[in-house]
Amino acid sequence: MTTPDVGAHRTAYEPSSAAPYEPPSAPPAASPPRRAGFDPQDARRDVPVLHRTVNGRPLVWLDNGATTQKPRQVVEALGAYYSAANSNIHRGAHTMAREATEAYEGGRAAVAGFLGAASPESIVFTRGTTEAVNLVAQTWGRANLGPGDEILVPVLEHHSDIVPWQMIAKEKRARVVPVPLTADGAIDQDAFADLLSFRTRLVAVSQASNVLGTVPPVHEMTALAHRYGAKVLVDGAQAVAHFPVDVEELGADFYVFSGHKLFGPTGIGALYGKPEVLAAMPPWQGGGNMIDQVDFTGSTFAPVPHCFEAGTGHIAGVVGLHAAIDWLTSFDRQAVAAYETALLAHAEQALAAVPGLEILGSAPGKIAVLTFTLAGRDPAEVARWLDAEGIAIRAGHHCAQPSLRHYGVESAARASLALYNTAEEVDRLASSLLRLVQSSS
Repeated sequence: MTTPDVGAHRTAYEPSSAAPYEPPSAPPAASPPRRAGFDPQDARRDVPVLHRTVNGRPLVWLDNGATTQKPRQVVEALGAYYSAANSNIHRGAHTMAREATEAYEGGRAAVAGFLGAASPESIVFTRGTTEAVNLVAQTWGRANLGPGDEILVPVLEHHSDIVPWQMIAKEKRARVVPVPLTADGAIDQDAFADLLSFRTRLVAVSQASNVLGTVPPVHEMTALAHRYGAKVLVDGAQAVAHFPVDVEELGADFYVFSGHKLFGPTGIGALYGKPEVLAAMPPWQGGGNMIDQVDFTGSTFAPVPHCFEAGTGHIAGVVGLHAAIDWLTSFDRQAVAAYETALLAHAEQALAAVPGLEILGSAPGKIAVLTFTLAGRDPAEVARWLDAEGIAIRAGHHCAQPSLRHYGVESAARASLALYNTAEEVDRLASSLLRLVQSSS
């Protein structure tokens, strides 16, 4: 076997015959066995931080919309990688480089499978949803937007799916056009259809809102946008932890998500792009790993997806993300979704007993997000009160100021649920809020 060029972009590698490190479920291994039914206690047993106390009380983690807690399988995968296989990838000729590369590319295949993508080459690793949206804006957007072009962005979007489009639109003299909401927090589909035109170059839409919990009809919106020749980017940051995703079925041109909202590490996320769309996009950042040949007369670039991954990637993050996907998919996803729907209904009923509490967003089919205001109470005060009782929620504008202004507020409290939350925890939340109201009566 010829010794590979360690200065080249990539080298072929063969699995080590006696590797002490095993990447989590690396292809071609089969998917992990699925647990029958769903019991939240099965998930809770795997997540160490859920068993700690805060301010002398058992922790109730209801800030999952901001970040999810990590199962021991993810923590152990990170430790195993750093303990036994830490190496840079693609360019090395030694055993640990091959092992690290197998882990990294195995993670890419796992993400592709998780999203229902046809090929791992359609997956680009990023730092998270925000960087993935910016990558599309600065590559596809810079190459395809021009004066008078329009980008449709619903009012419910996270700032990460608004600001990058505003920045590139200003540069290219295009327009960001907001799509209004209905009273219950759904995207106004009649308005969306009316706003679409042959000036529409892109539609950017969340598959699930981080504030209102709204789950738009993305498949139908995508099909309609495609009639006008527009591309569609779907922000899946909130969706991927709550229900299965199939990008082929959605038909979206781009799909983005973050690992830390999927029970994985921070600093890792992914962009899915249709192969023909990615192939037509120029690189964004230049440097090592994304090149084919470099010369002072000019450089050529590596094939997709590597041309979008300049520098050393978050290798351990990919390992942790792979472990998180294996953990989540070991449960029956449909059973998990049904459980979360029932838990949301229980929470809505429990919070209805708290005087002066108003939940924002009531669109049918929403995910388990409860953003609320409490009459006469600042949301930050509400969050501090709950924290004193070991209950973690979020307060503020949630990086979604336009959606809050739709309800005439600048700030709100938010309890966001996940598969490891229980009815007992929801009851603790409601009881604590009721005591807060009664403390001033």
